[in-house]
Parts: sequence; C-alpha cells; structure tokens
Amino acid sequence: MRENEEASRLKGMSREELLELPAAVDLETGNRALGLGRSKGYELAKRDQYPCKVLRLGNAYRVVTADLLALLGLAV
Repeated sequence: MRENEEASRLKGMSREELLELPAAVDLETGNRALGLGRSKGYELAKRDQYPCKVLRLGNAYRVVTADLLALLGLAV
C-alpha cells in the first residue's frame, strides 16, 4: 500500500490535496498538479506559456491556485 501512495504522490495530486492548497503555490506544486516535469514547468513559466496564471516574485514563481483549480475543472 505504501508503494501505491508513493507512486500516486509522484504522478500528481488527489482532488482533496488540490482543494486544500493555499491561494498561491510554488511552481513545483503547480507542476505536480498538472503532471509536468520540473524542467518543462520552468521553461513554460519563463516563456509566459504556463497553462495558468503564474506570478514572478523576485527569483521565484508562484502559481495562482484559483486558476490552477479552474484549469483542472475543480473551481470552487
């Protein structure tokens, strides 16, 4: 059972995990929710082609959770 949980964690996020996210999340979390790899996610964010709204705060990227949920069909 533990192996299945680990595989699930690496593949994406459950509906419950997504609905518990704060207003904005780091790019790694956004990538995980969308099933994107680290390099691809950063490449898309850098080119302003990320599938949902991304904020650039200094050297960090933050994904707007409301846009992420809307993209995934989980808007609340």
